[in-house]
Amino acid sequence: MSENNTHATNFHNDPRVQQAKALLREALTEHSSKLDNVAPANLSLETSYKSTLESCGQLRGGNLFFPYLGSGLGNGPFVELGDGSVKLDFITGIGVHFFGHSSPILLDSQIDAALADTIMQGNLQQNLDTEILLNKIMKLAKAQGAELEHCFLTSSGSMANDNAFKLAFQKHSPADRVIAFENCFCGRTIAMASVTDKELYRTGIPTVLNVDYIPYFDPENPEESTARSIAALKRLIQRYPNRHALMKFELLQGEGGGYKVAQADYFRELMTICRENNVAVLADEIQTFGRFSKPFAFQYYNLDDLVDLVNIGKLSQVCATLFTSNYKPKPGLISQTFTSSASQINAAITIMDTFANGDLFGPNGKIETLTNYFRTKLQDIADRVPGSLTGPFGLGDMIAFTPLDGSLDKAKALMMQLYDDGLLCFIAGGNPYRLRMLPPIPAIDESHIDLAANLIETAIKKIQSV
Repeated sequence: MSENNTHATNFHNDPRVQQAKALLREALTEHSSKLDNVAPANLSLETSYKSTLESCGQLRGGNLFFPYLGSGLGNGPFVELGDGSVKLDFITGIGVHFFGHSSPILLDSQIDAALADTIMQGNLQQNLDTEILLNKIMKLAKAQGAELEHCFLTSSGSMANDNAFKLAFQKHSPADRVIAFENCFCGRTIAMASVTDKELYRTGIPTVLNVDYIPYFDPENPEESTARSIAALKRLIQRYPNRHALMKFELLQGEGGGYKVAQADYFRELMTICRENNVAVLADEIQTFGRFSKPFAFQYYNLDDLVDLVNIGKLSQVCATLFTSNYKPKPGLISQTFTSSASQINAAITIMDTFANGDLFGPNGKIETLTNYFRTKLQDIADRVPGSLTGPFGLGDMIAFTPLDGSLDKAKALMMQLYDDGLLCFIAGGNPYRLRMLPPIPAIDESHIDLAANLIETAIKKIQSV
């Protein structure tokens, strides 16, 4: 052992620790490899599993959306539940489990985290890992010339948005309003629920932010919708001069929009107007980060010169707010007892390394190759089964389609039929409603997409026959 290292470095390099890691990798591979297809529940576990689900629902004050409690083991896109059934996970916790289940890529990082001196890291006390992660995130973010200089880690996407809002409000004080797109989603804290354009999510909750909405891009009427959005933005700025601190941009509308896509020029025109009127540009990339042919959606659209604030989360494990030096806060504005766990920080370091050095991005990268293949399979279903689906919609690893007639009843029925048959997906949008998927691209190949497509086609035919 080197005397030039810390005791912690010597500990992690201890041959016994390295041997333990190797043994754990071997054991994980042996057991997870048995989960290689969808499978029904084990009849001997059904009664106890049902009881556990009921207990969980009672304890948490409401039933789980799906009757889903994982066993703690998976194999890439396959996940075992507590009843022994195996599902093909193409929603990945709404985008969190990008590397799949029981990922061998992340195993070593999780062992290192388990050996760390504390479980949680916070604003007052953080480990060396934090600085490593911050550097890796910023290197990715600045790859095309963005002027982002700082990164503040946080515990959730809502908190990342909250921190970005605070930075903008402080910078542009006494501005007291924000601008967002119609049907946007922003999070579930009280403040962020005020921004989310869905009344159901804030029933009985007081409004704590003044929010103005403009219509989102319509791909069927690009010029008209662009003009409409520009006019709406200018009208708001004129109506409330110097009152808007920021505009929140969803570069692909997720939950509310059903994976609606806009054009780069559309965003550039709106962002330019914001910049000219001293309104901060916030790119909300909680869901889009890591899912296109470039790590950030703002890079995909070549908007690097216009972003002031950027949020990431979900697949990054650690959530974060990135910002330019113009938005550096005064002391005390943003701080958290918990910024993230050692587990999340270590996993995020591995993920950033994979993004920087792997084969995911680029026109011929794994994201583009596999998602284009998936879209082709969905289009084949639409061609082969009349009235089955419309689409696909979205970009990169954000994939959606309108099932059947697009009604909420049909979309829910198909979603639950797919769950029963072994495929996990989720609803998005409204009028029409869509089913959305966020496949774990690093953990899949074409065979998994073929399986998903077969399950979708079979389930659609079941629903059609009812």
